[in-house]
Amino acid sequence: WQELRTAAAAIRSHVLEDLGSYLEEFEARCTAAGGMVHWASDAAEARAIILELLRQEQASEVIKIKTMTSAEIQLNPALEAAGIHAYETDLAELILQLGEDEPSHIVVPALHVNRSQVREIFARSMGLKDLPDDPKALTAAARTYLRQKFLAIPTAISGANFLIAETGSVAVVESEGNGRMCLTLPRTLITLAGIEKVLPRFHDLEVMLQLLAHSATGERMSPYTSLWTGVTPDDGPQCFHVVLLDNGRSSILARP
Repeated sequence: WQELRTAAAAIRSHVLEDLGSYLEEFEARCTAAGGMVHWASDAAEARAIILELLRQEQASEVIKIKTMTSAEIQLNPALEAAGIHAYETDLAELILQLGEDEPSHIVVPALHVNRSQVREIFARSMGLKDLPDDPKALTAAARTYLRQKFLAIPTAISGANFLIAETGSVAVVESEGNGRMCLTLPRTLITLAGIEKVLPRFHDLEVMLQLLAHSATGERMSPYTSLWTGVTPDDGPQCFHVVLLDNGRSSILARP
């Protein structure tokens, strides 16, 4: 375990010593595979880029995977102000969104909400007056609600756990399968990623994927690990954008 942590730290340190080159390599590889890369110096620029992309798509709705980076730039309020409704598809984030609540934990954001409260939120928001507070029934209600969104909304927004410079690939790790729905069904996918997420080689995932879930939730591996590279004709999103976010990261990196 400690050797894995040491190896991961070495990979991260190596990336940060030559971050610019690896980001440029990622941009070149991603673009060659059919993706489009945008650079955002701060939160305001990132919001502006995403809003412009959504205007080009004439999008009035988007589906979202849980992403702390979108919370960092306050994306949802900006979308709402522009008349675009964002549907959170992570179960906990959905509970918070429908309940107009704030997260209490970075990994399990709805930890403070009990099942009776979830039942009340779902019954009110989904029009299910006879919904019981049984966890299976609550999960089934959320699944039915979200499936309609997955199948009807052609634009999605995601974060990224890793960017691979060598291949121009993006990786998202999650535990519910909602992420995979967002990454495969929409026509257009916009990924917002902090510049520190880049890894040099595809092979580096061998170390990182063993560490990530174990450190976050104690699982051996996350149930869903999705990887994609650019655009593949007739398979998955046909328009793919990556917004690389600085937002103070470079200034932190520059400090001795």
